[in-house]
Amino acid sequence: MTTTAARYLYLTRHGEASPDETELTANGRRQAVLLGERLRGHPISAIHHSPLPRAAQTAHLIAEQFTERPEAPEVPEVPLQPSEPAGDYLPYVPDRGELPADAADALLGFLAQFPPEARDHGPALAREAQALFTGPVPGDEPRHELVVTHNFLIGWLVRAALDAPDWRWLGLNHANAALTVIRYAPGRLSSVLFYNDMSHLPADLRWTGFPPELRV
Repeated sequence: MTTTAARYLYLTRHGEASPDETELTANGRRQAVLLGERLRGHPISAIHHSPLPRAAQTAHLIAEQFTERPEAPEVPEVPLQPSEPAGDYLPYVPDRGELPADAADALLGFLAQFPPEARDHGPALAREAQALFTGPVPGDEPRHELVVTHNFLIGWLVRAALDAPDWRWLGLNHANAALTVIRYAPGRLSSVLFYNDMSHLPADLRWTGFPPELRV
């Protein structure tokens, strides 16, 4: 019989990006460093990241904080693994009939803003992301992995962990460099241990990436 162990999936959205999204802002770089410092004592075995610059830069800054672990100096550097399924795309595009009647126009209008390539290729990438990043892992030892990605994929994976309808990734917003952790344990339901945690960020670096009306 093949044994399996728990997977702890750490999810974060990239740090705050410049208006053209080609790099992180000074705030975004600081957010990434602070998240790396928070995670430094955790047994992260790999950092998967979107190939887009804002996510790749975030992943590298996080990894730099792992290079010296006073509590475990013998631990090797955490590998960085670019991953197309961790990219920025629409994971699922619902039909009107799937949506609540009072929200359908607003949600479909929001989705209509995105180019065809984001809509056409997104669902297959989302399925690939679920296959790569979720569920228990082979062996006897728990695995801890970080995925540096974008708002939509985090919403999709949280929705999947809660067995919510496919369209319900919509409306889940994740702040820049906030942290979400999902546990996939053998024989148990998936558990969202926490979502959108910003406790490692000072007040002035929290809630970036959220629509202004949702910031608190």
